[in-house]
Amino acid sequence: MELEEINSLEGYQRIHLIGIGGVSMSAIAETLKYWGYIVTGSDLHESELTEKLIQDGIEVTIGHDEENAKKADLIIYNAAIPENDPEMIIAKTNQIPFVGRGKFVGFLTRTYQEAICISGTHGKSTTTSMIACAFIEAGLDPSVEVGAVLKELNGNYRIGKSEYFILESCEYKGNFLNFNPNAAVILNIDNDHLDYYKTFENVVKAFTNFSELVDSKGVLVTNADDANCLKLKEHAKGQFVTYGIQNQTADFVAKNIQFDDNGFATFDCYKQGEHYLQVKLSVAGYHNVLNSLACIGICDYYQIDKNVVQNALQKFTGASRRLEYKGSFNEVSIFDDYAHHPTEILATAEAVKNKKYHESWVIFQPHTFSRTKEHLQDFAKALSHFDHIVLTDIYAAREIDTGEISSKDIVREIQNLGKEAICIGDFEKIVSYIKEKVNPKDIVITLGAGNVTAIGPMFLK
Repeated sequence: MELEEINSLEGYQRIHLIGIGGVSMSAIAETLKYWGYIVTGSDLHESELTEKLIQDGIEVTIGHDEENAKKADLIIYNAAIPENDPEMIIAKTNQIPFVGRGKFVGFLTRTYQEAICISGTHGKSTTTSMIACAFIEAGLDPSVEVGAVLKELNGNYRIGKSEYFILESCEYKGNFLNFNPNAAVILNIDNDHLDYYKTFENVVKAFTNFSELVDSKGVLVTNADDANCLKLKEHAKGQFVTYGIQNQTADFVAKNIQFDDNGFATFDCYKQGEHYLQVKLSVAGYHNVLNSLACIGICDYYQIDKNVVQNALQKFTGASRRLEYKGSFNEVSIFDDYAHHPTEILATAEAVKNKKYHESWVIFQPHTFSRTKEHLQDFAKALSHFDHIVLTDIYAAREIDTGEISSKDIVREIQNLGKEAICIGDFEKIVSYIKEKVNPKDIVITLGAGNVTAIGPMFLK
């Protein structure tokens, strides 16, 4: 029995999560355990998150767990779980109530007085992390759910005792349309998840619908440099606050931007034409200047002291897999980044260019066949900004390889642009190839949303 909506947990004692190892699902599991429920779960893959859940006393099965599914009073499932999953079949056969992750998180947003939802095609995890750090620095004790591991949280979630819930809000399959934001950030609207949305117009429509969910007594903070974000003003019921770099009419504007040898920016933030504060970031890239402006906009709305925000932003050194420094060998620095869309890759390339180094090497793992096919030429253009380019095989994720597209197609497009690129399927061979060719002071970046992150530690061994 699938629940269209959930407004209470009354009557439920045992709650089972299918796909418990997901970033959001693991946070839900920990929250439910903290609230006193018996929590079990299953996941097909072992990970740091599943290990942490087990350490925290939650029963996790790697593989299918039909036994605990049968005992459950309520089952929560991840969006990636297919309808023929054995535990889903048990739920349907035994009339056990079940609900999707998005709808359950929607319920969570209604349990807090102030649900602050951070959305956008790119930059959600970093901006959610920045806002969380500012609220923690201000002593506001927020609950937090973010799509990356954050050292300030010692994980990907935080259970606070205040009315604030700071939540990364993903647009995939319209999940964020289940939420009830009192305040929201929309960072940008770009052409992604077309396996679900089919057209860019449908993506824009989803973000428009999301903006209309914001409480009339709340605020929508958005990017004035993005034309589609600006159009949301006519749909905003509450306050409409903008930020930007190029658009000087925005409420919060960054000026006098300078980068140090690490690619970290210092800039002056102006509020409605008046100098507001100077910001020094400890994360690289022009895109993080925009992310920090979004953070400043939300914090200003909640009247957090600007000096507290200034300190929090300077202390913030990044979420996991966001141009994360992993170590070095023979004076070669290794970084790891989650970028899996051409816009994100270009932002990473620009951030890298502001660092001091000899030459750049990128190891890119395309994520899903549909995204690779849709953005083939844009991937090639974005990757061509690096000095040396290596591609792994496509990470299938939720998709099946039909043989229509491969990483070699991106290589061909890059070569058509006059750049050299190579495709190597085996990770060990990639490490050997690059180790033979790199020079001291070079940097190597592993790039993608799949298991390409495993390559960095292989270099460092």
